[in-house]
Amino acid sequence: MLKDYRFANILAFNRLKPIKGQLQKKQDQLLSALFTPIDNSQLILFRIVFGLLIALHCLQSVNSEWVRRNFMLPSYTFTHIGMEWLQPLPGDGMLYYFYAMGVVGLLISIGLFYRFSMALFTIMWAGVYFMQKTAYNNHHYLLLLLGIMLFFLPANCANSVDAKLKPSIRKTHIPQWCIWVLILQVGIVYFYATVAKLYPDWLDGTFTREMLNKHATPTLKTLYSQKWFYLFIAYAGILFDLLVVPLMLWRRTRMLAFIASVIFHFFNKIHLGIGIFPFLALSFSILLFPPETIRRLFFRKKVVPEADVQQTNYRKRILLYFFVPYFIFQLAFPLRHWLIEGDVLWTEEGHRLSWRMMLRNRSGYSKFYVVDHATGEKKRFKLKRILTKKQIRGMQTKPDMIWQTAQKIKEEYQKEGKNISIYIDSKVSINKKPLRTLIDPNVDFAKAEWNYFTHNEWILLYK
Repeated sequence: MLKDYRFANILAFNRLKPIKGQLQKKQDQLLSALFTPIDNSQLILFRIVFGLLIALHCLQSVNSEWVRRNFMLPSYTFTHIGMEWLQPLPGDGMLYYFYAMGVVGLLISIGLFYRFSMALFTIMWAGVYFMQKTAYNNHHYLLLLLGIMLFFLPANCANSVDAKLKPSIRKTHIPQWCIWVLILQVGIVYFYATVAKLYPDWLDGTFTREMLNKHATPTLKTLYSQKWFYLFIAYAGILFDLLVVPLMLWRRTRMLAFIASVIFHFFNKIHLGIGIFPFLALSFSILLFPPETIRRLFFRKKVVPEADVQQTNYRKRILLYFFVPYFIFQLAFPLRHWLIEGDVLWTEEGHRLSWRMMLRNRSGYSKFYVVDHATGEKKRFKLKRILTKKQIRGMQTKPDMIWQTAQKIKEEYQKEGKNISIYIDSKVSINKKPLRTLIDPNVDFAKAEWNYFTHNEWILLYK
């Protein structure tokens, strides 16, 4: 009996040998492809453009009064929950803060003190990103992620001041994975943007119709109200997000996809504004063209000798111990709303950091009522006491910001030594549908808690 058992084990092991050998071969092929040396022109040009876009964005933020409206006028900013300690610098401090980030962007572009400059920008931009969410944009999050990724990539090994000052870092090649990690990040953004659009109000053109009419000039109003046109924009948006990266990777369709990308992003820039995002999105095209094409167009004097990249343990460690966990998180985190009860389109739980871009129009109101326990008096709280008009508009339909407002009101009364309860009358409309109650009016928000990863019961579900 024992002999038969051993024989069966040996037989099973021998059968698995070819399978294990094939898996090992596939793994070796993948590693070989990831570490294949390629011309570094794509990464170098992307660094230059990325730094210039940072400088442009920071200067534009100051000149357009964006910094003043979101950081200087408010007495209190809506930070990401848990980071209430992160508040703007006093006086004109935030203006100098953005000017400093602009200078850091220029240092990144010319490749001076690259690692330090990239780390400094990432930390400073993380401060900006987590400090306020009244003017929340997905490309603010993307800038933060790109800063983290580029810190680990050798984007200063050519056409940089660093390479001139320290010739030992000068290289003409990089491992191929250095480009693929950036492409994968772009692909994740577009993929989740596609998935998020697969809901009724996008598919029947409701949202695109309202969005276009909101931003249309009088001469374009008639065109934008045509059903065929707003349905075309809706489905073109889905197809663009789904296919633009694959089509740009394929040589035969690359130029067509690039032209479509230029048209798409300039259309968004003209009609929707959305800051530097259209230019940032177009800059990703650099990564999708062959390095030889980029070198021929932008680095004509560059001489590329034989490949000089070695499969060092250092580079393998970066790929395996940073980028692999990083992408597991990037793929999993946008899915968290599926684990939370309710429709994310209504509850907003799991909406941020999930690439749910330009999906819906939320409108409505939230009224806060304070009950003084000592006198039993109930009166409406005037939000202008603690918030700007822009903050009030942004807060009224967002559950997390409504909760934060209630906590701020509670703090105001605690300073006066008063014990209070806070009740909220909040009604919200999605894409101009009838108003419905968002917040449970019977919950005392002086006691209510916020949960990041589970449903907050005081948010009423849309049934």
